Amino acid sequence: MTKKLCGTNYPASICFIVVNEFCERFSYYGMKAVLTLYFLTYLHWDKDLSTAVYHAFSSLCYFTPILGALIADSWLGKFKTIVYLSIVYVIGHVVKSVGAIPTVGNSSVHIALSMFGLILIAFGTGGIKPCVAAFGGDQFDEEHGSERQKFFSIFYMSINAGSLLSTVITPILRGDVKCFGGDCYALAFGVPAVLMIVALVVFTAGSVLYKRNPPQGNILLEVCNCIGFAIKNRWRRCKYDPQRKHWLDWAEENYSKRLIEEIKMVLRVLVLYIPLPMFWALFDQQGSRWTLQATRMNMAFGDTFVIKPDQMQMLNALLILLFVPIFDLIIYPLVGLCRINITPLRKMATGMIFAALAFGAATLVEVNVVKTVVDPAPARSCLLQVFNLAKANVSLKIPGSDLFPEPIQYLQDPSKYETLPLEASSKELKIQVTFNGKTLECNHTFDEQKAYSLILYPDTTTGIQCEHVDDHIVKNEDGNPLLRFLNTLPEAINLTVGQVNFQLPSSYSMSPNKTVARGEYSNVSCSLQSDQCSDFGLGLLDFGASYTVILMEESGKIVAHKMEDVSANDVHIAWQVPQYVLLTIGEVMFSITGLEFSYSQAPANMKSVLQAGWLLTVAFGNVIVLIVAEGAGLEQWKEFLLFAVLLLAVFIIFSIMAYFYTYVDPDQLDKIYLKDSGKEGNDDDDDDDDNRKKKTDDLHLNKTGKGTRL
Repeated sequence: MTKKLCGTNYPASICFIVVNEFCERFSYYGMKAVLTLYFLTYLHWDKDLSTAVYHAFSSLCYFTPILGALIADSWLGKFKTIVYLSIVYVIGHVVKSVGAIPTVGNSSVHIALSMFGLILIAFGTGGIKPCVAAFGGDQFDEEHGSERQKFFSIFYMSINAGSLLSTVITPILRGDVKCFGGDCYALAFGVPAVLMIVALVVFTAGSVLYKRNPPQGNILLEVCNCIGFAIKNRWRRCKYDPQRKHWLDWAEENYSKRLIEEIKMVLRVLVLYIPLPMFWALFDQQGSRWTLQATRMNMAFGDTFVIKPDQMQMLNALLILLFVPIFDLIIYPLVGLCRINITPLRKMATGMIFAALAFGAATLVEVNVVKTVVDPAPARSCLLQVFNLAKANVSLKIPGSDLFPEPIQYLQDPSKYETLPLEASSKELKIQVTFNGKTLECNHTFDEQKAYSLILYPDTTTGIQCEHVDDHIVKNEDGNPLLRFLNTLPEAINLTVGQVNFQLPSSYSMSPNKTVARGEYSNVSCSLQSDQCSDFGLGLLDFGASYTVILMEESGKIVAHKMEDVSANDVHIAWQVPQYVLLTIGEVMFSITGLEFSYSQAPANMKSVLQAGWLLTVAFGNVIVLIVAEGAGLEQWKEFLLFAVLLLAVFIIFSIMAYFYTYVDPDQLDKIYLKDSGKEGNDDDDDDDDNRKKKTDDLHLNKTGKGTRL
């Protein structure tokens, strides 16, 4: 007899299942939240490759549930499938965490471990996805249907709770905890690994309480066999057999008429699924393109609170919990009062519009974000800025160029980089420098599509000298500022900015750019080669900026002059909120409604087929992003606009398909079957048909809850 929770009809075993799901979803979404930045800042991939691999992983996570369902229903059963694939899941997390430890091998080893870990995670999370909710539903007796529905509400609440908490916590572990001299990705991946171990331990701890149904065969496999037989039979016999009303009727020799009619009903819904991947192509970019957009925005809320770019994803889970009851209790009833027939397919089509609007909003944000980005030099040109340290105005004359028509003032902060034409891939230029009535010629070689700083400084012999150094004009990929120092002192100096150390040789030496945390720096500690020096301040080092700090001795103490090479991010992260709001509204109307519609339009034992079809739309949506990210080569705002336009086009196609779709009343399925088959009474196949109808696949228990995250 099933053990019950005290005073209720709820099986005690569901406590273990709910906790398991919370921990598993925490581990999955926590790992995924920091994944794009891991590719970008740790593996040093470019944005397009990072996006492509992120969506390839997401796609694999939604292809593998079919494999998990086949294993559970045809071979191991749900309990053993969950346990064995959870072990694979844990191993994947551990491998992924080890791959994020810098001391473990070289970059090739890190990439190999990361990819192997992600593949194992994809098989683990995808494999158990169709099993856990259904296994929870198995614990209830048939007479406790209302309790089972309440369990699913609790179950999906645990999914959202795990998602929300993980997308808040793991970015903090990544950015605020420093290890191995940088962001602690090993910890950010390690904590989800621990949570997955906890999930496995908790699930197995309840094994003595579980009610386990033996494998009863997979209806999806049966459907595929039936369709395959119909196609093959039609190909072989169409020349000498009379034509049949429907191509599936060619399977009547081996399969019951009821099964064939049920497959026809399912195919009508699956045809509607064809345009749906485009919605998911937009929706799943929250963790890739939108996170990358956030790294180029100002993420400070006042002086005390700073959000991280990968934390913005938590808005979706938070807004889902807020919007679902608002739509169910307020929006939909109000629309109904206006006598507007809000059918499920109309809701889904409207959800597409909101998702397209979200990407329209993302396009507007992106157009403003890129205004602080320094465009790279075109071919056969380079970028040049000038630092004048010569304590008097200096005039520059560059052959073949009219740059710098006005004298450059002492310690003038260049407002922007100037484009210097080279007329070749590399060119030596003779730059004339006029200073205090004297003219000096400097010879420098510049390469195309690079950025340089020309440093003019005093010299006791010639009066002035000039040197040029390579500049880094690309904004820091994690959103933090970049900092470098130019030491004009006659001896070496050692500096500590926050937790970052700079060691500079003497006499006009330039340090490399280093990442520092965004913030106010009022006390930078320093020490000279011969003695200690007084501390000094740098002020605010802001998001996305690149700074050159010139160290000079004035009145017997060291003074820092801060120059801004690349402008700080001036678009606030709050401007991303509208696009998250619009996309979440689209998800509420599209995803939740779509699942409810699908389950209402198919026989009970075909719901797992629709579940597989629905998950495949998510998988193919991620494939679309992968193709566009690697193949289109568009500017980011143009790519956002392209996705918005494509979804609007798909909206039109889907609306036309929905217009011609005839809804099926699930209570009338038997009558439809009798009418289509021409039966008035029992048939020889009735017994087999009734058995098949009763053999409901367990996956139909995986009904959408309010606020579902797949």
